[in-house]
Amino acid sequence: MMKKIFKIEKIAALFLVMVFAMSSCTKDLDITPKDDQDLLGEDFFKDETSYKRLLAGVYGNLSLTGVDGPGSSNIDGLDAGTSQFGRVLLYLQTLSADQMIWSYENDPGTREIQRNIWNANDPIILGMFGRSHVTIAFANNFLRETTDAKLTERNVSATTKTEIVKYRAEARLLRAMSYYYMMDLFGQANFTTEEDAINTSPKAYDRTQLFEFVESELIAIEADLADPLANEHGRASKGVAWMILAKIYLNAEVYIGQDKYTECLDYCKKIISGGYALAAEYSHNFMADNDINSAKNEIIFPLISDGTFTQNFGPTTVMVNGSVGSLEVNGAALGVGAGGWGGALRLRKEFVELFDGGIYNSDTRNTIISGTRSKEITDISNKDQGYILEKYSNAKSTGGFGVDQTFVDTDFPLFRLADVYLMYAEAHLRGGTGANPTDLTGFINELRTRAKNPQNNLTIADINLDFIIDERSRELHWEAHRRQDLIRFGRFTGGNYNWAWKGNGTNGIALPATLKLYPIPSASLKSNPELKQNDGY
Repeated sequence: MMKKIFKIEKIAALFLVMVFAMSSCTKDLDITPKDDQDLLGEDFFKDETSYKRLLAGVYGNLSLTGVDGPGSSNIDGLDAGTSQFGRVLLYLQTLSADQMIWSYENDPGTREIQRNIWNANDPIILGMFGRSHVTIAFANNFLRETTDAKLTERNVSATTKTEIVKYRAEARLLRAMSYYYMMDLFGQANFTTEEDAINTSPKAYDRTQLFEFVESELIAIEADLADPLANEHGRASKGVAWMILAKIYLNAEVYIGQDKYTECLDYCKKIISGGYALAAEYSHNFMADNDINSAKNEIIFPLISDGTFTQNFGPTTVMVNGSVGSLEVNGAALGVGAGGWGGALRLRKEFVELFDGGIYNSDTRNTIISGTRSKEITDISNKDQGYILEKYSNAKSTGGFGVDQTFVDTDFPLFRLADVYLMYAEAHLRGGTGANPTDLTGFINELRTRAKNPQNNLTIADINLDFIIDERSRELHWEAHRRQDLIRFGRFTGGNYNWAWKGNGTNGIALPATLKLYPIPSASLKSNPELKQNDGY
């Protein structure tokens, strides 16, 4: 029931936050509320449970796009389909790389993303930039409303004040996470905190400044966060802070030109010692009951999805419906309409070849359906070309399905333990100190044992960086990591590794190095002259 209760709280709070906060939004995405009292009046805070509902609204922005159903958007100028946080993250990290193809290229922005020909007016890029800054604005507002002075003025009880310490840490974490994604995808962000006066123009932070803020902020709040696995489902704990820190350290050479692999290992070890455990079955992580089945101890932070309470066109709804083939009509087994979205999603051949033949035929991570199809996609509009994938489903591990045949109950696993195992190995191979080689091989073999891969007795000599990048794709495909991984391995831009439709070439062509960053959206440049367009755009 905890998942459902927190979702109800989210909807109530998100309605209030969106209606009042977004009343001050303008079409140029100046999303900072004009005035504290315009945002939420004092009557709202007479009930002390309002503080938790207000926090739930910050979380809710990661799942919902508006207050009038899945097709509504709370940001002027942005469509719900191109601004849902998890969906645009999936597009920018996965659709832009070597695993996924989207059939319906008339959907705004998708053609440009999957062919690597985007520009500063792409609506998906604008959606990510805008949605992330909305989370930042909501978190800043929560922090403004929960200062010691305001809590004392409102005669808030000592018990609630104690809880609000944790709430504030979570709001700061969600803000830091948004800045992390801005750093990764754009290299810049409009920068504001609760200390900035409302109605002043935001500063623009570059990658180094964002790195330093995210790092210091997550370290500062660690003690106030719940222990791993000790918070309500869908709420952040110390484990989420550790995960983001491990991520920024693993990618520090990309972000700031510094080697921080030892720091990455330190935080991977904290997560691994935090009580998390791999799900009994790989598939449990991607099913409708992944909040209560064995995946609950592997998923470090989910993006909530519920067919009743949080209907949205987010990543899991898209991937489950999109995994129904135009030829196969396999939706019933996945818990959605029999025809699903008729071949919306297919696989690029380079990903298929990671599983082709040999020991990977029986690997349970291999959910590829080939049928009578060709793995070559020479015409993106031909939905009968290219294999399809059944990784995500709206089915439950105990039988039965989610409550709705379109909007799935399957949470998106934004961070999970398997990724930490692979980061641990990679950080060691890149020169980080402090890894135990026995643990390293044990973690990799544990993943392969779960996948029922017969080659589950690897030694340290078998594990190199080429193995890691391929194993990350086999384990973490369609989980919004691939672009980041390929950049870190030097394979995203340039021509030393090409994939189907890379750079708009059927067999792939080299990409300029400038495409390691997305452009700052034109609308955002107009609203803040402190931002500077990234090179190449």
